[in-house]
Amino acid sequence: MIKPEDADFHTPTSDDPTWAETNFFGFYIPEVPLNVGVYALFRQNVGVVISTIAINSRFVDKPWEADYWDPQHHLPIPQPADLRNYELRNGLKVVSVEPNRVWQVEFDNGKNVSMHFRYTALGEAFDISDPDQDPIVKAQQGSETFAWGEAYKGHFDQTGHYEGELTFNGTTYPIDCVSTMDHSWGLRAEHQDHNMSWLHAHFSQDFAIHAIFDFDHTGGPDAVTVAPVLHGYVLDHGEVFGLASGTSRTIREGYYAKSVEIDVVDSAGREWTLRGSGRTSFPWQAGPGTVGFNVLAEWQCGDLTGWGEIQDFVGPQNLAAIYTRL
Repeated sequence: MIKPEDADFHTPTSDDPTWAETNFFGFYIPEVPLNVGVYALFRQNVGVVISTIAINSRFVDKPWEADYWDPQHHLPIPQPADLRNYELRNGLKVVSVEPNRVWQVEFDNGKNVSMHFRYTALGEAFDISDPDQDPIVKAQQGSETFAWGEAYKGHFDQTGHYEGELTFNGTTYPIDCVSTMDHSWGLRAEHQDHNMSWLHAHFSQDFAIHAIFDFDHTGGPDAVTVAPVLHGYVLDHGEVFGLASGTSRTIREGYYAKSVEIDVVDSAGREWTLRGSGRTSFPWQAGPGTVGFNVLAEWQCGDLTGWGEIQDFVGPQNLAAIYTRL
């Protein structure tokens, strides 16, 4: 269960330099379409922050081809350290107005990008290690398979309403969408050895689906992948229903999701079928040891249309091993 104090820095479980605490806020402006990611990864034991700000409206396969890409990997952690109220040297300011419920986020690079938005939760935080929330975890208790080592034992996902404004290159866009944020704490190695597909589809403030799937990259670029669901939930009128089972089938261009078919069953026994189509692509390096093949997708669920991001993560060293064999 996620508690209010989980909005604060957690005490590292060791002096390992790779201990990390993260915040991710992702939103979109569908009529462009514009996909925006705001990320901070704090390494408390070494006193630095990795922060990336990404804005993209096109299909690109190099980070510098995006509309905007600002990765900074050695920002000092502001002192006194306060995860509920911090301002970084890259221009990012985050304030937790209400723990794990409301955040106020601002960014200004002093040149051509500024944004401010308020995130308000639409449901409770979903703890992927809590068997009372996650039916898959409950079924796997004691098997050590429901989380990827220490990195995600402290982790929650949450659906919320983003409201605000983004100004980019002299054009101002209103921010008004339902999307997902997440927060993690634990050891986070520089090399990502596990793969995952982290995705979500938002149809209204009353209905959204978030899921994490296993993801096997070894078939190489363009290979169709079929993957089991590992964690996730349905947000239905403010109530969160954990996913009990399901699969995804992804058709790819390179490692980007071109289209996705998802069939899942929630804890209430309801079956949900979704179809997603990629509308942008961007290779997000949240840190030097991982690549997230990110796609802003347009989703269909019955007669409903929604939007949400697909992030398929692979370690660069694993990609290099694949591409050297091509």
